[in-house]
Amino acid sequence: QVQLVESGGGLVQAGGSLRLSCAASGRTFSSNVMGWFRQAPGKEREFVATVSWNGGSTGYADSVKGRFTISRDHPKNTVYLQMNSLKPEDTAVYYCATALRYYSDTYYHAHEYDYWGQGTQVTVSS
Repeated sequence: QVQLVESGGGLVQAGGSLRLSCAASGRTFSSNVMGWFRQAPGKEREFVATVSWNGGSTGYADSVKGRFTISRDHPKNTVYLQMNSLKPEDTAVYYCATALRYYSDTYYHAHEYDYWGQGTQVTVSS
């Protein structure tokens, strides 16, 4: 069993920054791919970013590339999402997830992830 707890969401003005954290506990964290997804009201959950088990490989949605950075800290069992130059369209509930499969070093689809956090709200005002 894996438990994921997100934090760091909030209200920020357009152009501002936030850093989301996802603390993991339970099964081995260090060997799992981690990802961030988001879901805006009335929309489907969408991929945001992914990071390999050792942090050496990352992937981003085109909409956030160059503005968001995913990273992980193994001693702290935590994955981060640094969000800069935020836009109103970034407003959503952000979820972290972990994948318990090992055929790739990054995953881009929600169905490839096995455990999810409860989400943290990010609201960007114009």
